[in-house]
Amino acid sequence: MSSDRGEQTEHGTPRNSEDSDHRIVVHLAEVLEQRGMTLTELSERIGVTLANLSILKTGKARAVRFTTLTAICEALDTTPAELFSYEPRDD
Repeated sequence: MSSDRGEQTEHGTPRNSEDSDHRIVVHLAEVLEQRGMTLTELSERIGVTLANLSILKTGKARAVRFTTLTAICEALDTTPAELFSYEPRDD
């Protein structure tokens, strides 16, 4: 069995063996761009650190609090469905 360390999903999110079952794709960068907002501005608006939002944006977050998700959705006038998608297994 080969390791998928270093592979990327079709959306460019890095994969490694630790999160091979994780197939949620984060679209925060695209939504921010559509809204003309920077990650720094979002951070200031919702009171979440830039570092934590960056981890979420790159798809490396292991969890997201509902309060954080709610704040992001309110600040960006969006829904969780627009921020995340599911990437089915290839096999």
